[in-house]
Amino acid sequence: MREEIDERLARIPTRLNRYGFDPFGFEPRNMRNQMLTMGALYKYWLRVETRGIERVPEGRVLLIANHAGNTVAFDGAMLAAAMFFEGEPPRVVRGMGEYFLPTIPFFNVMMQRSGSVVGRPQNCVNLLEQEEAIMVFPEGERGFVKTYSQRYQLQRFGLGFLRLALETGTPIVPIGIVGAEEQSPGIANLRSVGRLFGSPAFPITLTFPFLGLAGFLPLPVKFHIHFGNPLTFEGDPNEDDATIQERVDVVKDEIKRLIADGLATRKSWFT
Repeated sequence: MREEIDERLARIPTRLNRYGFDPFGFEPRNMRNQMLTMGALYKYWLRVETRGIERVPEGRVLLIANHAGNTVAFDGAMLAAAMFFEGEPPRVVRGMGEYFLPTIPFFNVMMQRSGSVVGRPQNCVNLLEQEEAIMVFPEGERGFVKTYSQRYQLQRFGLGFLRLALETGTPIVPIGIVGAEEQSPGIANLRSVGRLFGSPAFPITLTFPFLGLAGFLPLPVKFHIHFGNPLTFEGDPNEDDATIQERVDVVKDEIKRLIADGLATRKSWFT
């Protein structure tokens, strides 16, 4: 796997300076070690199956997907791994992190070195101007932390990603991810406890916090990632919310369809 990772890192289209960093702090040497872990999870633990990844265009693109997980965002990690291990050319997918993530010691540096940035609009614009691929989960925390009874029920989408697509002329690729809802099935969300740690949520799952750090390990469910056809929109990014919402609903409906395809494909949580 090291040889495969090295070969693919050599072909990523990301622009680096002479010190081996990009303008946002991404460092391929650091990513090399992370990809060993992600590759093991991708290939052998979560056994990710992708469909339609060849539909992702080269150059700037917004990858818009449903969100789940409760404890660790393995949906985002596996989407990034899919684009790295199966995309042609291999891509480094940039994540738009929640504002509280850079306040976590050690994680903040790891987040930056792996290519993610804080989810500010200007950060996203700057990355798209560098022709990067950005993944966005418009449900945010609303989708990430929820009980199992709410599985695969898309929560309210933010409008920002559509405004950015209009502002920068960026195509949107809708993505349906199946498996993340079952990786750590949610029982409850203690928001008041989360606020004590500066987090917007505190999930209770089948394994967390009862198993301590082991509770962050996902169940060995099988992930299915279905990529839709690119969608392009035209118009004024400063239009009123109702007009933008109509276009967001087009993306949301396509993600619903892709999720349904993924659910129909699998036989059980683990196959």
